[in-house]
Amino acid sequence: MLLAININNTETKVGLFRGDSLEAHWRLTTAPARTPDEWAAAFTAYLLQAGRSTQEVRAAIVASVVPPVTQGVCEAVELATTVPPVIVDGRSKLPLTLDVDEPLTVGADRILNTLAASHLFRRDTIVVDFGTATTFDCITGDGRFIGGVIMPGVRTASDALIRNTAKLPATELTPPERVIGRRTEDCIRSGVLLGAAEAVDGLVRRIKAEWPNGKAPHVIATGGLASLVAPLAREIEAVHPDLTLTGLRLAATALGLQW
Repeated sequence: MLLAININNTETKVGLFRGDSLEAHWRLTTAPARTPDEWAAAFTAYLLQAGRSTQEVRAAIVASVVPPVTQGVCEAVELATTVPPVIVDGRSKLPLTLDVDEPLTVGADRILNTLAASHLFRRDTIVVDFGTATTFDCITGDGRFIGGVIMPGVRTASDALIRNTAKLPATELTPPERVIGRRTEDCIRSGVLLGAAEAVDGLVRRIKAEWPNGKAPHVIATGGLASLVAPLAREIEAVHPDLTLTGLRLAATALGLQW
């Protein structure tokens, strides 16, 4: 089996593949203070919970945008499974082109979104990834990453609003029933969630206006908050929650891993 790990700033997503099938997946808090032994114990516990053994893992692949955590996670994978993981980054030999000015600075998550989208859809695509940051990845049908947009993530914006104001309360992010809120919490929900949806729609329209061949790209959403924001946005056509894990599986195949 293949153990695929995507380390992001807020959460680390772990997937277990049997062949091309995603058998199980989990989300862990990305905690820089966590030791390799603690990461290894967490991986072992989740595998056992899914009815799997660490000894069933034949290959492992890691992508990370959090350098202080990467080495500890890689050590943990080898501790738990005896398999040294392969790391995906801008230097990896993958069937895609990073057609930007500084390709080595492109985040691993954006590389994986490009790989997965070009393989699954085979058409021009905008991937809106809702994480700590909300990223817009612009991908051509022939597998070229041509750039994109990065804006503050939904929860990042919400947390900053609460942290930097004296009287606004911490508020659970649930879809607002109406735009005009009658309580402070409702006003915050409208501003954060509907504001994010309108920002996404506006940026997608601007990206489409600049698209190199004049054709309308397919627009999909992924990431931890995609299911919350995508229904509020008009431009998003579909949600693919496991797109980055699929990218990790495709990268593992391209890099010659066997499981």
